[in-house]
Amino acid sequence: MRTALVVGTGLIGTSAALALAQRGVTVHLADHDPEQARTAAALGAGTDEAPDGPVDLAIVAAPPAHVAGVLADAMRRGAARGYLDVASVKGGPRRELEALGLDLTAYIGTHPMSGREKSGPLAATGNLFEGRPWVLTPTRDTDTEVLNLALELVSHCRAVPVVMDADAHDRAVALVSHMPHLVSNMVAARLEHAEEAAVRLCGQGIRDVTRIAASDPGMWIDILSANPGPVADLLSDVAADLDETVRALRALQSSDEAKRREGGAGIEDVLRRGNAGQVRVPGKHGSAPRRYETVVVLIDDQPGQLARIFADAGRAGVNIEDVRIEHATGQQAGLVQLSVEPKAAAVLKEALRERGWALRQ
Repeated sequence: MRTALVVGTGLIGTSAALALAQRGVTVHLADHDPEQARTAAALGAGTDEAPDGPVDLAIVAAPPAHVAGVLADAMRRGAARGYLDVASVKGGPRRELEALGLDLTAYIGTHPMSGREKSGPLAATGNLFEGRPWVLTPTRDTDTEVLNLALELVSHCRAVPVVMDADAHDRAVALVSHMPHLVSNMVAARLEHAEEAAVRLCGQGIRDVTRIAASDPGMWIDILSANPGPVADLLSDVAADLDETVRALRALQSSDEAKRREGGAGIEDVLRRGNAGQVRVPGKHGSAPRRYETVVVLIDDQPGQLARIFADAGRAGVNIEDVRIEHATGQQAGLVQLSVEPKAAAVLKEALRERGWALRQ
């Protein structure tokens, strides 16, 4: 691939353009908002000048509702040898293109499974997709050259290609992305009118649950409008679980011992099923989840503290598998949670204590 056209210079489009430009591909940028394309160009993602002729690959990074229209326009103009989109739903856009009577041998639907809460070109980064799954949904009609161009894009972005059926993809993202996003927003909505004294007690748990609720509502209306059925089916299941959980909690309030036991069993059931589902979430590098031991270190909110901890862990020969930070409420301090192999935990604790770090049990 020598040339590419990226139509839509938001977070995903600009990130892909940055990755391609960094690997020597000549990238042309287009957007319904010319200022946004100019911003992406200024970041080094390519040029906002139109190409002289057909490019090797056209990448449509428009909202799902507009993907088919943008692709159809590009195809009719003969803008590229191959075409793909990066929308978060795949079945709908393809059916729209089929209804328009277009030859789809030069098209493949794709979806990079990566993103951020922030949107727009200024949030983009050339390494956004590194190590992340990038779904490809070829059909028997997809030209081999187009599939190879898509795989080359995925390689340039250092993502991991995953081949799926388009409708199976849409059901999968409803489960792992779209439904959780709505649930996160529903939890966050409980905080809108909560008493300030209660909100000040927020810890890492509520931050984890509500983090994705900070995403742009307009973008998510587009996404959910393109995949409403599978998401609604999943939320119906969640609603049934909620009803059962509410009944179990009410039973726990009863003065009747039998009802309390029944309520406790109901709560235990939902918690155990949650445990069983959580362990299926892929672990580091997409591998099977592993159990780590957590070493908790108290740090001041000052420059260089994390660097010192990592350096001290390195001197002790301990690899940090994961890290989380919980900020103390009302204090310029926090707790750093270092996940390490169980056999390395004692070594790390001893090394950090020797170097003056305060550890929490």
